[in-house]
This record gives sequence, C-alpha cells and structure tokens, in this order.
Amino acid sequence: MKKAVGAGVLGRPILADARVKWFRPRDYYAKSRWRGTWALDGGGALINQAVHTVDLMQWLFGDVISVQATSKARLHAIEAEDTLVALFEFANGALGVLQAATSAYPGYPRQLELTGSEGTLIIAQDRLLAADLRNPPADLQCVGKADQNPSASSPIVSDVRGHQSVLEDFLQSIQANTGPRCDGREGRRSLALVEAIYAACRTGERVRCTGKANLI
Repeated sequence: MKKAVGAGVLGRPILADARVKWFRPRDYYAKSRWRGTWALDGGGALINQAVHTVDLMQWLFGDVISVQATSKARLHAIEAEDTLVALFEFANGALGVLQAATSAYPGYPRQLELTGSEGTLIIAQDRLLAADLRNPPADLQCVGKADQNPSASSPIVSDVRGHQSVLEDFLQSIQANTGPRCDGREGRRSLALVEAIYAACRTGERVRCTGKANLI
C-alpha cells in the first residue's frame, strides 16, 4: 500500500480520516499511578493509544504542517484526555481529522481512510479493507473484513506479532549494519505532531508543526 500511494494511485491528496475509538474500563486508570498522568504517561488517549495511527497516517500521507485540536476527560477521572479530536493540514495540501478516545464503549477497530482525486483507501487494524480507486493496481489486495483487535477494549497485548516484527527488523539492521525500517528520526516526527496537538489543545489556537519534538 505504501508503494501504491507513493506511485500516485490516489491522485491529488484530499483527506485523511483517522479513528482510534477505543474503550478502557475504570480500573485501567484507577489502579495505576501513571496512566493518564502528564508526568508519567505524557498524556492520555492520544500519546498512549492513538500514536501508532499517527505514525501510520504520516508515513502514508506525509507531514502535517498545522493542527487545531480540543480534548477532554469525559469518562475517566484522569489528568489527561480520554477523548480528543484534531484537525490537520498536510504539507501536500490535504486536510485531515483524528479522533482518539478510551471513552468509546465497547471499543472499535482503529481505522484510517485516505482519499485523493482518484479514490479512497481504507485500513482497519493495519489491513487493507477497501481500495475504491478509478485505476486500482493489480497487486493491491483487500482483506474484505478486518478482525476486531482485542486492544480496542483491553490493555492486554494478546497478539505480539507487530512488536515482534519491529524487534526482528531492529536486530537484523544491527547484524547487516543497515538502518532499521523505523528509526529514531521517524519516531521523533510522530512525537513532534503529538506535541503540536497537545499545544493546540492547551491554547485553543492553530499550531504550526515543525517536525522537531521537544522531548528528545
């Protein structure tokens, strides 16, 4: 899919729609001294649950240059947010929206929709759910229906394949003396956007995203 987007199958980028509408029970926060705190968790639903979708969105659609956002703790008694909405402007001219929550009972599969002048691609749980394109490439295969991710409603990581792949790639890069597929610069890029979103929440103003995180 990354190759297809890079080859221009979407045409002119128009809209990105990212949704991480998950649920966490009361005990998830109540029985932890660090979850949902600014000092120890760094925030709430955005930086803890939705950050991976932020990674994916920017990797596929490019850098965000400005953001507006608002957030609240609507369900849980925590310092940080359990519900957040952000509006983006991308460097390529597209617009975007992100919904991040741990307040959406019973929890739904995370989803990313990318729309361009030539069609729309929909990813659910890191699998290609739909490729509604004017000229779809033959090698872009859809899965039909994505499986429900247990993480949408539970903090327990029952499927470790994603973590395993990252660690294997890292070890292989050491052995081959090559760069990992996701390096520190890529991680910093996502963190910079997260910081810009939180700044927009605090100020209520549009914030420019420079791509430089203050925490690193």
